[in-house]
Amino acid sequence: MQEILQYLFSGITSGAIYAIIAVGLCLLYNSTELINFAHGEFVMLGAMGLVTLWVHCELPLPVAFVITVAGVSLFGLVFERFAIRTVKTPDPIVLVIITVGASILMRGGAMLIWGKDPMGTPTFTDLPPLELGGAMLLFQSVWILLAALVLCLALHLFFTRTLRGKAMAACAISRKAAWLAGIPAEGMILLSFMMSTGAGAVAGIFIAPVTMSSYDMGTMLGLKGFCAAMIGGLGSLWGALAGGFLLGILEAMGVGLVSSGLKDAVAFLLLLLILYVRPGGLFRATEAARF
Repeated sequence: MQEILQYLFSGITSGAIYAIIAVGLCLLYNSTELINFAHGEFVMLGAMGLVTLWVHCELPLPVAFVITVAGVSLFGLVFERFAIRTVKTPDPIVLVIITVGASILMRGGAMLIWGKDPMGTPTFTDLPPLELGGAMLLFQSVWILLAALVLCLALHLFFTRTLRGKAMAACAISRKAAWLAGIPAEGMILLSFMMSTGAGAVAGIFIAPVTMSSYDMGTMLGLKGFCAAMIGGLGSLWGALAGGFLLGILEAMGVGLVSSGLKDAVAFLLLLLILYVRPGGLFRATEAARF
């Protein structure tokens, strides 16, 4: 029982990470109906930015946090302005190919800047682990869990309680109708890219203390975040949260009780199973529309 509880804590930590990544993907999809397959690289930029500013430049953690999120968000602005908006025929398959190409380019650029050696950061606090039922829960895991819940709640309130959030959702439904209603569609799409990439940076920042950060860490994280978003129902923020935790817990249980070789396979097996039983994910499209 103690071992199962320890696997559960590990799964909750991983699930919170996947949930934050999935929320960033859903945020962009809610506004543009675009799936950004370069999102994992923005997570990597968040982690590497924290390593550079907090560890190497020795800036205070809050300052390094704000600068990293702001810098990655601005990079998302540049990405949308020069890689997405300039496409003459913005077909979904064309945009997907562009994001995949951008992912490869960003990964190569990160390798040139930071090198191939993994780098780590200390935990945010020096508090001892929490002991619950004989299992140990790292305090950094608590920070990750709180970050996932706060981010999802904040975005839910943004989309449902603010005019700007509702305008972003309207742009996803119909850009022409939104434009006729006086909504600056291009500005809303630009904002959604900045918020999505900023959410990716937040995920990378909270991941950095519990894993080694490297230039190629974003590929698998991005794919698992995408799986979590699809499992929960693409477009649903709460579905992304549920999908992330479900994926993380089942992955940890599979690794601990069966074989460590299942770590990466669980995500895709679970995705196939969920889509076979419930093609719209845990939250169907009609439910996802309510965020």
